[in-house]
Amino acid sequence: MLPSALNDVIDALGRLPGVGSRTAERYAYFLLKSDSTISQNIADALQNLHTGVKTCPKTFAIMDASDEVSPIYDDPTRDKSLVLVVEEPLDIYAIERTKSFTGTYHVLGGAISPMDGITADKLHIKELIDRVEEDSVNEVIIATNPSVEGESTAVLLEKLLHEKYPELKITRLARGLPLGVSLEYADQITLTSALNNRTNL
Repeated sequence: MLPSALNDVIDALGRLPGVGSRTAERYAYFLLKSDSTISQNIADALQNLHTGVKTCPKTFAIMDASDEVSPIYDDPTRDKSLVLVVEEPLDIYAIERTKSFTGTYHVLGGAISPMDGITADKLHIKELIDRVEEDSVNEVIIATNPSVEGESTAVLLEKLLHEKYPELKITRLARGLPLGVSLEYADQITLTSALNNRTNL
């Protein structure tokens, strides 16, 4: 019933994560009734997405295609002996917004999930192990997500790093109760982590 051009846009938008058919329809209709320059700007931005962005060969963070390495890694004020390990590139920006971390990053490219076909050899684990020696790393902070996959990945990382570098300091981001959450609403994993990571007063 809809024009094929509009249907094509709805189908394309519907492939985005978190965008259902009704949301895709609303987005497509918004673009149709708006000034055509909005659609053109979006089209131009998407056209440049894959040519304007590439992955850092050292940290596997995303960066401008014109850069040799990630600007954070290249920053002389950053401490290369301190590496924070995350699952995905966008996790870096969550940490950076805190303005409290002065080290560098390493992106694994996901977490171990056999059901999804993601095994350890598909992650950037070997490159992390190599970086410890290349950058004289003193501490690796594991910041994988608090999920079954994230926990499994963290355990494997700790094992592999300790096997190669027994003296290396390996830490994890603290797990516990977020501010403003009542005990009765906290899930079992969060409560267990809060108990295990309790601090002195």
